Amino acid sequence: MISNDNELQTTMKRIERFQNQLAYLRKTETNPDNYHASASGFIAEIDRMQLEVREYLSLHPAEIQLAA
Repeated sequence: MISNDNELQTTMKRIERFQNQLAYLRKTETNPDNYHASASGFIAEIDRMQLEVREYLSLHPAEIQLAA
């Protein structure tokens, strides 16, 4: 789980890199089956990271400090 703003920024940058990789893969992979096989792992990881971002952003900073 994300515990501070630095981790939030790192996770958001990682999401962006994964999305860019998927966009590149979508343009370069000629076989749809290969694309889906490769993309599924990226998509699952993006979903997981986005959930962490949403959970972190749903809390007020004071709530995060209390949980630590």
